[in-house]
Amino acid sequence: MATTPGQGPLSGVRVVELAGIGPGPFAAMLLADLGADVVRVDRPDGPGLAIDPAYDVTNRNKRSVIIDLKASDGPARVLDLAAHADILVEGYRPGVAERLGIGPEACHARNPKLVYGRMTGWGQDGPLAPRAGHDIAYIALTGTLGMIGPPDEPPPAPANLLGDYAGGSLYLVVGVLAALHHARATGTGQVVDAAIVDGTAHLSAMIHGMMATGGWQDRRGANLLDGGCPYYGTYETADGRYMAVGALEPRFYDTFLAMLGLTDFADARKDWTRWSELRQAVAARFKSRTRDEWTAVFEGTDACVAPVLSLSEAPHHPHLVARGTFTDHDGLTQPAPAPRFSATPTTVRTGPARPGADTADVARDWDVPDLIEGHE
Repeated sequence: MATTPGQGPLSGVRVVELAGIGPGPFAAMLLADLGADVVRVDRPDGPGLAIDPAYDVTNRNKRSVIIDLKASDGPARVLDLAAHADILVEGYRPGVAERLGIGPEACHARNPKLVYGRMTGWGQDGPLAPRAGHDIAYIALTGTLGMIGPPDEPPPAPANLLGDYAGGSLYLVVGVLAALHHARATGTGQVVDAAIVDGTAHLSAMIHGMMATGGWQDRRGANLLDGGCPYYGTYETADGRYMAVGALEPRFYDTFLAMLGLTDFADARKDWTRWSELRQAVAARFKSRTRDEWTAVFEGTDACVAPVLSLSEAPHHPHLVARGTFTDHDGLTQPAPAPRFSATPTTVRTGPARPGADTADVARDWDVPDLIEGHE
């Protein structure tokens, strides 16, 4: 029976999220956005690095209960929830869940069909498995951080999008959904070991293939997609802002040059010896007008050029407005759920879950009355 109001393709799927920070909560948010009934098990003292719960968008569309895992009855309450769940998501260091009495073996003893999703940076095994870390260290080891940035500067920190969320959260979600499909077909759950190092390395699959054929040099700023190519990168404008250029294919490249008035460089697309000259000419052109003026110039063309917008500007771009890429919920502007579904549309149903606010409702809906006794 569905436990969500019929919104999203995962309506009726029950998920237990053991509170943490970063990729685990984001993965659980994505499952919640897709319609799953996600119950977040918060700690009495809250997680480290937490933002104000009222603004923590990664806790939207979820419900929260508070369980003290160090209390004598704490682990039993989590196992009660796991017994009624389809998926459990945790992001502890390897061995911690087992020491708490809520590891895969204990959960599967109560619910053999449970998909037990584990989110870590280094993975469940290997020499670094017990060590602490964060996004930047994980992507550094995989070679992906070393691909980014100008060759004469240190690699920049790409926020925590590449490791935590792309290599971590998204792979965890793919993994638990695949395992859920298997569990429903066979009646057998399993453990999903989602390591950020694995997912981030996997993201570079095409690059490794290109490197094997000689189509990619193992150094920064020397390749088609890493800023080494003058018609794939960013350029400063007269007002200190930037335009992004991705005119890779011949017809797009020709349109790009025409809009800039640089048709003399038509033959420079494949001539690496002219790339430095081409880059200087393009840079000089972009510096002659403001970002918004160049945006108007390229509007409606297939030159593959776009303005580089800030986080606060992006929600107001006409295309993103038309698509509803961002949404407002209770006065908080945030990205709308993605991707889109024709038969089972998704939406932001509720704002960020407040720690412990849903204990009574979850106890009733999931038929776990001891939750209330443990909460009181």
